[in-house]
Amino acid sequence: MAVYLFYLIVFPGLLFSAVTGAFLSWFDRKITARVQFRKGPPLLQPFYDFFKLLLVKETILPKKGSPMMFLLAPVLAVAGAALASVFILLPLFNISSGFKGDLIVIFYLLTIPSFSYIIGSLASGNPLAAVGGSREMKLIMSYESTFLLFLAGIIVKASGNFNLYSVISIQQNTTPFIGSVSGILLFIVGIFCIQAKLGLVPFDMAEAETEITEGTFIEYSGPPYAMIKLAKYIMLFILPSFLAALLLNGFTLKGINILWAVLKIAGVVLLLTLIRNTNPRLKIKQAVSFFMIWMNLLAVIAIVLAYLGY
Repeated sequence: MAVYLFYLIVFPGLLFSAVTGAFLSWFDRKITARVQFRKGPPLLQPFYDFFKLLLVKETILPKKGSPMMFLLAPVLAVAGAALASVFILLPLFNISSGFKGDLIVIFYLLTIPSFSYIIGSLASGNPLAAVGGSREMKLIMSYESTFLLFLAGIIVKASGNFNLYSVISIQQNTTPFIGSVSGILLFIVGIFCIQAKLGLVPFDMAEAETEITEGTFIEYSGPPYAMIKLAKYIMLFILPSFLAALLLNGFTLKGINILWAVLKIAGVVLLLTLIRNTNPRLKIKQAVSFFMIWMNLLAVIAIVLAYLGY
């Protein structure tokens, strides 16, 4: 029991994922600043932001809505992200969880933060938050079906294996899945799904800072908003890690390969940041069509090619 608690709370769960995600958040903001010809924040700025919200800022509860669900939603988001981090990172660090079919469990765990944001926005009683929550629901229905097809393509390439540890082992014993036509197509699909899951431009219509002033999070402040930031830090780390595990051969933590593992994650985050800074925000209708038509079509083509061995 103590070992499992260590995995969940310290490494590779909550604490490790949050700290690493905070540094990746700095990297994302620094690249964004450079693209916009700005200097950017200092290295520890994400930690300053988190602890200022957690320890200094006041929690203001909305007059309308459900205070209990409003406060519970950020906690659920952090819990879902932390659980997903354990299932994703244990195989990446060559620790077999002994769990068969964990890809399906990871899929559901990664949806918890998004659903938690919807619950929190609706519980706030704010009409602008409700607009953000409505957009998030529509977005989830579109990109989650695409993400499921993405995982189906990985399972086909892994000869029907539903176990993340086995998927990584197959790639390390042969070649990374991205080294094929179907793998490249799945990588494209996976990148856009991660962009939507993280709520980054062009899929940030649920938050829309300039339009509905943070939408789903408009009523959050203080420690509850710190929990939301913490969940986002964790997701910024574990989603690129998940993509690296599924398509980029996972991690080999020996010698120079440690640097290669770091570069994989940094490279994926860099790509997400560049997409974020070179595209305008889509309308919700455009985002739904993008995933339901084009990304689903690309994923189906990748599955067919993977079945044929390409």
